[in-house]
Amino acid sequence: MDLDLSKYTEQFDGLELDNLGEWPILAKIVFTIFMAVVVAGVSYIGLVSDKITTLESVKANEVTLKQEYESKYHVAANLELFQQQMAEAENIFANQLRSLPESHETPGLLDDITFVGTTSGLDFVKLNWQPEIVKEIYIELPIDIEVIGAYHEFGSFVSKIAGLPRIVTLHDFTIDIAQVSSETLNLKLQAKTYRYQEASQ
Repeated sequence: MDLDLSKYTEQFDGLELDNLGEWPILAKIVFTIFMAVVVAGVSYIGLVSDKITTLESVKANEVTLKQEYESKYHVAANLELFQQQMAEAENIFANQLRSLPESHETPGLLDDITFVGTTSGLDFVKLNWQPEIVKEIYIELPIDIEVIGAYHEFGSFVSKIAGLPRIVTLHDFTIDIAQVSSETLNLKLQAKTYRYQEASQ
């Protein structure tokens, strides 16, 4: 059975907004549905869309605030422990600072190193300060050292250096046979001590 749509489409011919009240019922229904869709779309874009964007932003902010709350709650719940750890860290830092030489003490380190070397049985070829190296919170004070002696005397020297009251680290070891004797060795190394930046100002 063929569906004749011409009788429906005829109702939409010659329609004008000026005589809306005289439109056929079908045309009025279609127009009403169309206007409802338009109004709903405009309302969504103008009102609901912005609210949804705001809602998503608020939800994201809620997650961030919850994370901040959990972090701060953890700190607050363990505040006494954190304060104790902070005090311990400050004590350790203060002790380390006391192990760094002051400006007026650095020349005495050469005397200490010379004493340690000679009591270990070594002969010094070179013991010289090198230019300071400025770091972020401290200053490196390199010392070039060259000594002659036996292998076990080198071990005693290094051990005694580690026992000095001031922090001294040893780097860049080179051991060769000394020219004076095939049984004597030549040790070259660089010692470094450190000075706290504020202590130098």
